[in-house]
Amino acid sequence: MSSFLKLENCKVRYGAVEAVRGLNLEIRKGEIVALLGANGAGKSSTMNAVAGLEPVAEGKVWFEGRDITGLPPEEIPIAGLTLSPEGRRVFGTLTVDDNLKMGAYAVKDAGAIERARSHVFELFPILAERRAQYAGTLSGGQQQMLAIGRALMCNPRLLLLDEPSLGLAPLIVEQVFELIETLRDDGMTIFLVEQNVAGALEIADRAYMMASGEIVKQGSADEMRQSGDMAESYLGGH
Repeated sequence: MSSFLKLENCKVRYGAVEAVRGLNLEIRKGEIVALLGANGAGKSSTMNAVAGLEPVAEGKVWFEGRDITGLPPEEIPIAGLTLSPEGRRVFGTLTVDDNLKMGAYAVKDAGAIERARSHVFELFPILAERRAQYAGTLSGGQQQMLAIGRALMCNPRLLLLDEPSLGLAPLIVEQVFELIETLRDDGMTIFLVEQNVAGALEIADRAYMMASGEIVKQGSADEMRQSGDMAESYLGGH
């Protein structure tokens, strides 16, 4: 099967610091692929490079056979990729409904926006109940649901999720991971960045382990779970 998303020898730099060092990674249509590793491994830098939020210093990002390297971040959703960022970053002084509308900025068809919103409310009934509520008054778990829902408003073909379990209670984490599985079962392709290695490997099809800006291990989720040196790789050798 051909690659849906492919990163070729990608490098991301912050001044003299190379956060991502010649990374190669691919995702096939219909998969959940997890990018795992400790804090500071380069996971979010990789995700932000795909989303156009960080420049790719060297290398290429391909999506559905198209070179999207250097595409402005506002054009990435139009190309078919949307990001639910680390830390949720909902607009606290806007309502749930208005946050969702913000996610649909690239969609010109009012009917498509309404269908996407209905789909989000089916996935997250609590958001339908609280559609007129200010996002800043929602719980952390509800804000995470809103961040994912906002990313779905452009009807993406590839959903980028950056640390969706971060800071959430275990029961809410379980619900978020179940939702990610549901999206995959409905045909969505998902690129997941996570520090929660065990949880991510429960739902992923394949995974890459990252340390110090490089891929140190890759394989199916089963292979990664059974690997004896996972902890060492995850902790960066500490």
